[in-house]
Amino acid sequence: MKLREEYKVREMAGEHVVIMQGRYGADMTRIISLNESALYLWNELQGKEFEMEEVARLLTARYEIDSETALRDAAAWVEKLKECRLV
Repeated sequence: MKLREEYKVREMAGEHVVIMQGRYGADMTRIISLNESALYLWNELQGKEFEMEEVARLLTARYEIDSETALRDAAAWVEKLKECRLV
């Protein structure tokens, strides 16, 4: 899978949010905010093809968590991306 290239992360009011690049009159009632972990994953994976195992590997490399927890967290993150149509 791959993050959709038309979406970019911008900082707004101290939060990192996903917006569609170049979109005029965007619906600001549907803002996707990224926490620190989600922002890290987004930045690491932007422009690349990736699988859930790569997401889990990135999590275990940065945080002190076991591989089972990382895989579970990766699955939850990917599911949210799909739900929001970001991949």
